[in-house]
Formats: sequence, C-alpha cells, structure tokens
Amino acid sequence: MCGITGWVSFDADLTQRRETLDAMTETMSCRGPDDEGTWIAPHAALGHRRLAIIDLPGGRQPMSVRTPNGEVAMVYSGETYNFTELRAELAGLGHEFETDSDTEVVLHGYLQWGEAVADHLNGMYAFAIWDARDEKLVMIRDRMGIKPFYYYPTRDGVLFGSEPKAILANPLARRVVDADGLRELFAFVKTPGWSLWQGMHEVEPGTIVRVDRDGVHTHTYWRLDAVEHTDDQETTVARVRELMTDIVHRQLVADVPRCVLLSGGLDSSAVTGLAAAHLKEQGEQLRTFSVDFFGQEENFKPDEMRDTPDSPFIRDVAQLVGSAHQDVMLDPKALTDPDVRRAVIRARDIPAGLGDMDTSLYLLFKAIRAESTVALSGESADEVFGGYRWFHDENARTADTFPWLAFQTGLHERTNVLRADVSAKLAIDDYVADQYRSAVAKVDHLDGASEFEQRMRTICHLHLTRFVRMLLDRKDRASMAVGLEVRVPFCDHRLVEYVYNTPWSLKSFDGREKSLLRHATKHVLPQSVVDRVKSPYPSTQDPGYAEALQQQAKEVLAQHDSPVFELIDRNWLTEAVGTDPREISTVVRHGLDRTLDLHHWFDLYRPELQLG
Repeated sequence: MCGITGWVSFDADLTQRRETLDAMTETMSCRGPDDEGTWIAPHAALGHRRLAIIDLPGGRQPMSVRTPNGEVAMVYSGETYNFTELRAELAGLGHEFETDSDTEVVLHGYLQWGEAVADHLNGMYAFAIWDARDEKLVMIRDRMGIKPFYYYPTRDGVLFGSEPKAILANPLARRVVDADGLRELFAFVKTPGWSLWQGMHEVEPGTIVRVDRDGVHTHTYWRLDAVEHTDDQETTVARVRELMTDIVHRQLVADVPRCVLLSGGLDSSAVTGLAAAHLKEQGEQLRTFSVDFFGQEENFKPDEMRDTPDSPFIRDVAQLVGSAHQDVMLDPKALTDPDVRRAVIRARDIPAGLGDMDTSLYLLFKAIRAESTVALSGESADEVFGGYRWFHDENARTADTFPWLAFQTGLHERTNVLRADVSAKLAIDDYVADQYRSAVAKVDHLDGASEFEQRMRTICHLHLTRFVRMLLDRKDRASMAVGLEVRVPFCDHRLVEYVYNTPWSLKSFDGREKSLLRHATKHVLPQSVVDRVKSPYPSTQDPGYAEALQQQAKEVLAQHDSPVFELIDRNWLTEAVGTDPREISTVVRHGLDRTLDLHHWFDLYRPELQLG
C-alpha cells in the first residue's frame, strides 16, 4: 500500500523539475511513511511513498526494467492477492525476478501482456507505468475502485496522483471549484470520474487510461454484466462460502501485523470468524478492534437506522472466535476537536460533512495503527448482498431516484444550509435526476427477466457502481492518512460478479437481508449475530456533540468575512446555533457538521469558486 504521483510532459525536460516532483511526492507521505523514491526521465517523472506490507526490503519503488527498446518504469499502490500464482506463471514464461514483492510481478505482467495485465490481477490497486518504448503513460485502477486515482490533463501531458493533493502541489493545477464540483458534494450520487476540482478527473474503476502524444484515451476492462445464474440455493450458498473462505485467506497474507475491524454486524463478524479460524490453524490468535463512545451502550436509544448497540454482539463474536479484542473508546471532546476535523479534511481533500462518522473512523484507525499495519473490513457486503434497509423498503425500491436518497432525508433537507442564490445556481434536484437516468441506462438485463427482478438488479447495480465507491474512498482516505492498510474482502471481483447475478429471490431466500452471506458463514458466527438486524456504522448520541458544534459555529458566525458564507446561509446558521442542543434534529446536526467542514476546507485549500 502506498501513495503514487507523477507528471508527463511531452514538450518539457522534467529532469529540471525535480523540486516540483518532490513536492508532489511529499504530499503522499502519510500514505507511505516507510520509504520514498522518485524516477525522472526527460518526459516522465514518477514519485512514490511506501507503506511496506510484503517483502519489506525488496519492494522499493519506483521500479523499472530496461528493455532493448527503452525503459519501463512503474509506481504502484495496493495489493495483488494472486501475485504468487502470477509469479509462477510468468517464471514459466521466462521472466526472472529479483524480489518477492507483488509490485515486481505486476511490472513483469505488463511486460508480458501489456495493458491486458489488468485482466490477470485479483486485488486492490492503482498504478502508473511509463513505457519509454512507445512514449506512453498507462494508468490502471482496480475493478471496484478500492484504491483512489486521479489525473489532470495539461497542455502537453498529464499530472496524476493517488489523491488530488498530490496534483494540486504542481503549479500547473488550478485550485478551481465550479458548480459541478459543488453539486456532487450535496447530491450524494458519486458521478463516475468526478473530482471536486475543475479539470481533474478520477480514473474510473475497472478502467485503463493511456496518455501519449495524441492525447488521453480510456478503455474499460471490467464492468458488471448480466449473466444467467443456474446454481440452486444449496449450491449457491456453498459457492459463496467457498469464495469467502478463499478471499479471506488470501487477504491475510502480509509480512506485518494484521487485524480485523469488528462491529458486531454480520459482515465484519463473518470476516472475523473466517480469519480467526484460518489463523488458529497456523497457531496464531486474531486481533480485532471496534469503535465505541463513552456511555453509548448504557444510554443507547433506538433510532430509524439503529435498533441495538454494537457492544453486546462484539463481545459474543470475540468470545466465540477467541480473538484478542480491543475497544477504542471515544468521547465527544475528541470527536469535535477542530484539529481532528482538519486532519480528516486533509485526508479526504473534500468537505464531506459526515461529522462524527468521519472523525471517529479516523481516530479508530489512528489507534489501530499503533498495533497493526493491515486491517480487514466488512465494508461493501451490504452493496454486494443487498443489506441496506432501503433494499427492502417498497417506497425506496420503486422511487424514481437513487434508493438511498428516497429512503433517507430529502435533498432539500441536505441543502437547506445553502444560500438561496447558490441553491438556485446548483439546481441539485435536476442534477440528481440527470445522474439517475444516466446510471440506470448503463444496467444490462437478462432477456425474459421479470419487472421486479429487473428493478432489483438495477438497485444492486446502482450500489455497486455508485454508492459503494463513496464508502470505499472514505475508508481508504481515513486509513491511509495514518498509514493503515484496510482490505475489503467483499470487493473481490469474483464474489461481486457471482452474487450480482444471483436472482433477488436467492439473495433474500429466508425472508431476511443478506440471506446468502448469513447461511454461508453461520458456521463461524454466534447465534446472536446470525439473528441480528442490519445496523450501520455507529454515530454518537451524546447531546454534548451537537452543543460543541454550536459553539464552534458561533465562532464562524463571528467571522463576518469568512468565505464559507459564499455558500452557507448565515440566517440558517444563526438559527441553528440558537437551538437547544437537546432538541437539535439530525438534519440540523448534519448541517452544522457540513458548515464546519466547509469553513476549515476553505482555510486549508484556498479554492477559487466559479459558480457561473
């Protein structure tokens, strides 16, 4: 796991621009605290920061191979879980290796198969290859979009990086945010290829971007296709169990301490159970970590999303599998610390407005990093298996919009913090409608499928190509900000393809959400978790959290020239800070978090707004 960046310029001599490359590379230091390296040629410059996971002494980057027709150099971020098999295959084809790293396997895979190397990889990755033989840059991102990757075309080439901050460190990149950039912040629809910054693009998941003297060219090497599912229920459950077992075993491979993020829900508990069983066979004890808030369990109140606290279920799992478990306890003071908020914004490069769900995740990962370098997560199981409540809510399923928007607060409740003139310019309702039509148009269906099955396939597709990408980006940024690698077994493309094509009747055959996962992994789960209803990532219920937000917002109000009021309605904020903190609604609390995020983001990034 690492941070990568680089610069291609066909008209300049980049050997004279090392200082700029070093500045771009340094922004990735949090992603790679263990080592750094650069590689510079006249028309290409690559930078790398390393978090050492596999082959600690041998995986240094950038990595290059000299060929009779020119050098091929690569910077790579991520993990290739099938690198052992690929290494053996490539060795049989005559390739010789100097290290035990997966990076070298991917580089030689490119030498053997060219851009088609992507078809051979199982993992999470974002990498860039400068091929001097053809004077081209090749950028490749994993199928699900687990690892972030951005690029910024220039007059004579391109800038790229794991995160926007690496690109923004180059003076060629302008810090301009236009209306489309802002629309996405409030729409919550994850438009493919979107970046907040004007002129910057995301390398889309499952995509190859090639840059040569003729410009930028993109090719999609993987997408979700509709394939007939012929396995019966028993066979399907067995296949899911087989895949999950293989995936978890592969993703436990590392030369550094490993752990699992345990929330007490079905998803993380399934990964925990499978991982603990595998490590026990090897004579090891699994470490597990969870996040909680002081007083949460004792004072828990059910709400529209959470029926039960996590702690009792976490204890059941840890006791059953025998893990060495640690609770990371957080208090409102830590969750509302402005320095922590600013650290999260730096990590994400955007004012996401998710409040304590972002800060608590960052603090959890920071605590885990003191003990482990690799963590397995249950992220993405709800998207793969259909676990969210809106999958099972008739109104959300039939709504003519993204189901997570139909189920939760309306757009007006998420945008009421905006000034009226800004809201009118952004026209977010129209933007969401356009994005929804575009997303639905990309879904393939089987001939003869019922209207209901077509609808459920569409909903699953929306989650796997839109919703999950927001969560994966959030988890990657928060974890890599503290040098922790988080792996996501449920994003293995073999599992995603297989489950995506199972009919909804199989995904919910026992009348519950995630039937396939529950039955495939119940042999490693306590009965309490097998029976538990879906509960999302925890959020503090302490009224002291909202009160602290109000106090900080008052300080923002006192700054009459704060650029945040180019977007935020001052009257709304004045009313919000005057509300009794015990009576603040979830919508108002989210609005306060959004305002504070924007305030700090303006201070940290100094963006130029162009709203037209």
